Amino acid sequence: MASDDDFEAREAVLARVESWRRRAPRLTDDTITMAHGAGGRASQSLIEAVIRPAFSNPVLDALEDGAVLNAGDGRRLAVTTDAFVVTPRHFNGGSIGDLAVNGTVNDLAAMGAEPAALTVSLVLEEGLAVEELRAIVDDVARAAATAGVDIVTGDTKVVERGAADGCYITTTGIGFVRPDAQLDAAAVQPPDALVLSGTIGDHGVAVMVARGDLALAADVASDTAPLHQLVAALLDAVPATRWLRDPTRGGVASICNELAMASGLGVELDERALPVRGAVAGACELLGLDPLYIANEGKMLAVVPATDAETAVEAMRSCDAGADACVVGNVTGEHPGLVLVRTGFGGTRIVDMLVGDPLPRIC
Repeated sequence: MASDDDFEAREAVLARVESWRRRAPRLTDDTITMAHGAGGRASQSLIEAVIRPAFSNPVLDALEDGAVLNAGDGRRLAVTTDAFVVTPRHFNGGSIGDLAVNGTVNDLAAMGAEPAALTVSLVLEEGLAVEELRAIVDDVARAAATAGVDIVTGDTKVVERGAADGCYITTTGIGFVRPDAQLDAAAVQPPDALVLSGTIGDHGVAVMVARGDLALAADVASDTAPLHQLVAALLDAVPATRWLRDPTRGGVASICNELAMASGLGVELDERALPVRGAVAGACELLGLDPLYIANEGKMLAVVPATDAETAVEAMRSCDAGADACVVGNVTGEHPGLVLVRTGFGGTRIVDMLVGDPLPRIC
């Protein structure tokens, strides 16, 4: 049994860690590195030191994945934009075309919005095979049809050979926020529950296997999928849902750190409850990776009142994309700003935000 001294020492360590993490990000690099695009601390430093000061305004300064604007007549318009640079462009379960649509739709869904329209911009490298472009465009069209959203405008540019990696796609999505959706990290409170819509790390491992660099043969398909119908089912069942986010770059660990920092509360995850496919767990163990940090493209993390947790799970499971939904943790007033994982051995470990991403160019 831990003594009072052990408890005080642990709290002192947590306090020092939290003080260090809350320091204003500083950009010390002279050039851009891959870490700056990985969604971790390096990305935060770049945004805070260079990008946000140039564009600062109250909407942008919230640093969300999208913006909610007043559209008049009491309606709220959600707007999000994203760029997709995944390599390779095709992988088990999807392609850059699927990601471009589903990633944008899911950012809208995380704001409680029903997607209304998308724009698509293509940057093509000289030498890209027309047949491959045709396949990518077909994937975009098919994914949009599946999501029930129209592509209403776009642009196409071609650059010299060597100036791009075959094909980059940029999308913008707009949608209207449900009147009953009030999603804000400020609304989160202990002992709210964290509900995850399914297994983690599938997309990142699928892309890693497709790259072929590591001679892995895991049978894992990307989870790329549109989640707006799952979110609609959740909000219908649990209108008091506090906060939503799709854990893409940086995985569940990074998203939980963003929640802890934005809410000023602590997050605790139950390691035994985290759903991880055997092939994903095996690949991560072989490579020394933690599935919590691996990207997903078809999962949603929700914070709901603890009393509504099982209702939220049932609502997610009513959709194909949420068949493996489960409660994975809770919000706490202890260790504010930090994310801890309760291990299967009865201990805890801090899950911090990484500087970069162990798997770059993942989306």
